[in-house]
Amino acid sequence: MALSHFQAGQGETLSDIGVNWGAMASQPLYPPVVVNLLKENGISRIKLFDADPWTVSAFSGSNIEVMVGIPNEMLKKLSKDKDNAEDWVKHNVSKQIKGGVDIRYISVGNEPFLKSYNGSYVGITLPAMKNVQRAINKAGLGDKIKVTSALNADVYESATDKPSDGKFRKDIYDTMEQIVSFLDENKSPFLVNIYPFLSLYQNEDFPKDYAFFDGNAKGTDDKNVHYSNMFDANLDTLVWSLKKTGHPNVSIVIGEVGWPTDGDKNANGENAKRFYRGFLKKMANKKGSPLHPKSMITYLFSLTDENQKSIAPGDFERHWGIFTYDGKPKFSIDFSGKGQDKMPIAAKGVSYQEQKWCVLKQGTKADKQAVQDALAYACSMGDCSSLGSARSCADLTLAGNVSYAFNQYFQINDQSVEACDFNGLAEIVQNDPSKGSCRFPLALMSSANILTAMQHVRRYLIGFIIIFTFCL
Repeated sequence: MALSHFQAGQGETLSDIGVNWGAMASQPLYPPVVVNLLKENGISRIKLFDADPWTVSAFSGSNIEVMVGIPNEMLKKLSKDKDNAEDWVKHNVSKQIKGGVDIRYISVGNEPFLKSYNGSYVGITLPAMKNVQRAINKAGLGDKIKVTSALNADVYESATDKPSDGKFRKDIYDTMEQIVSFLDENKSPFLVNIYPFLSLYQNEDFPKDYAFFDGNAKGTDDKNVHYSNMFDANLDTLVWSLKKTGHPNVSIVIGEVGWPTDGDKNANGENAKRFYRGFLKKMANKKGSPLHPKSMITYLFSLTDENQKSIAPGDFERHWGIFTYDGKPKFSIDFSGKGQDKMPIAAKGVSYQEQKWCVLKQGTKADKQAVQDALAYACSMGDCSSLGSARSCADLTLAGNVSYAFNQYFQINDQSVEACDFNGLAEIVQNDPSKGSCRFPLALMSSANILTAMQHVRRYLIGFIIIFTFCL
């Protein structure tokens, strides 16, 4: 059954538009809060990176289509034994379907062919996909749920930068050819992550306008086709690559596309707003790319910031969220693609820890080296990706930078008193030290804490009822 879009407070949204929600945060949002956030903003699809039972079950009865993921670390186990795959499907898919969760896709692995993995997953991804598909079929879910694998756009390439010269990477060509054949045979989509921002970030000479959709770029021509933006050129490189394997009709789903808002000179709210406005308008008009002129299911990356993602690719990795870590919107956007941008509805029912922050102690007499060492330690164990030139906390003084780093470490460690010491350099304050665009975060109540609190309330109510009944 196809989902219609919600009529929500934010307005209608594109039925093909969903979002990714990653949990690599020190205190992720409570899943029921996320479900409500999606519904209030009219978003009817979610892509998860694992199949955590508690998280997935929160989508029961929500009318939100769910894609669950299988982490790369599980590929070996699933590739070697059909029973393992059947067991995984039984507990993570069949059980959830019976419980009212609308699971539609399973992504076996997440960008498993990145060159940085040195081929670790090349030989086991397809066998794992096949075993999961067999298990899905055995469970009678093959027509409803499609098995695929989220692949980075670097699995294909073009030596000339022209889409028509596109082909799958030489070192994984045979594997990709087999995967594409598998997808075609099972009517499953090719799930690809495309990031124009990364092209801009990785190449100082990359024409900035080419990363956006407003037609200001000079563009490029290929076989009488003009490309005015990088997304179209990249997508059509994939289209050509599929054609050359003899499987031109494999459908395409965009697994990740988005723009970060901090951690780099080009990562900010204005650029994110510009990118999403152009992209969503394009999707609303169902233009696709020149060689793929139709709408596609697309998952925006990402719903919220994740302060524990690896920053090896760049500090921006922790700032892909359309919403902040605690569900506050960062910029105006129109998910319907009509260009009527307004601030999305913020998450409701977010539970914070105490209103207290950790900062550099006023009047400290410590020498500069001790302060620098404490700053370096706090940043190595916390999140300082907003510090630096052209970032949200660029206007802080050295003392401000130190306080920001101290507080990040303090909040990530659930406001532990021991986490606000730094050899006597730090102190806990109750006045919010945030300044301008630089926000000093407060830790959220973790899911475990929320559950514990709920259990305490439940026990209290049960006890009260027992006493009340006895008194009667």
